[in-house]
Amino acid sequence: MNTNDPAVSVVVPVRNEAGNIAPLVAEIAKALDGQWRFEVVYVNDGSSDGTEAELKRLMALHPWLRRVRHKQSCGQSCAVRSGVAAARAPLVVTLDGDGQNDPAFIPAMLRALEAGGGKVGLIAGQRVGRKSGGFKKLQSRIANAVRGAVLRDGTRDTGCGLKAFRRDMFLSLPYFDGLHRFLPALVRRDGYIIGYVDVVDRPRGTGVSNYGMWDRLWVGIMDLAGVWWLIRRKKRVPEIVED
Repeated sequence: MNTNDPAVSVVVPVRNEAGNIAPLVAEIAKALDGQWRFEVVYVNDGSSDGTEAELKRLMALHPWLRRVRHKQSCGQSCAVRSGVAAARAPLVVTLDGDGQNDPAFIPAMLRALEAGGGKVGLIAGQRVGRKSGGFKKLQSRIANAVRGAVLRDGTRDTGCGLKAFRRDMFLSLPYFDGLHRFLPALVRRDGYIIGYVDVVDRPRGTGVSNYGMWDRLWVGIMDLAGVWWLIRRKKRVPEIVED
């Protein structure tokens, strides 16, 4: 690896978040500058507002800012995977592009990941002080309870966009639409330990949510069944003994 390559890639999937990009980019840079060599990879998931123009404007100002563009919206999991695949660093942090995830928690997550060595596969943010509406919080609470009972992944909140992991580990996981909601279970399936960092939830910056409830409900139920099957079908790698 070139000594000038970034040590950390921050991947941010966005769809129609033009007004939230500049403030979040500034916060990410403030959190990481002077601590890690970093890049920020935005994934424009088929936006129809001024997201693309805003990213181009900011890329002209910041050489560490890059953009991956989907011609059509493919969903959050696909956007995250596109960003991780394009990342140049061995360590990756993801966060949502609406401003609800505070980049100030990124250093603590990266330090926890580095301290865990190869045994820790994922550091997952766990939201406290949720700022979402009552129905959305109830929906998340039910979904997390059902997921935890079925998968026993030991994680109270898989919906938080703030996550830190090693790029090669993530890309080795089986991919499907909805993967981002089941990362803890799939990482545990491959024998890694999960670490957790409590993070403060914030109100969205501007605009409205672009990934709807249908994506979280019925599709999530089908994904849950699929992940349960993947975990059940995982075969233990035999230990080879040489005589």
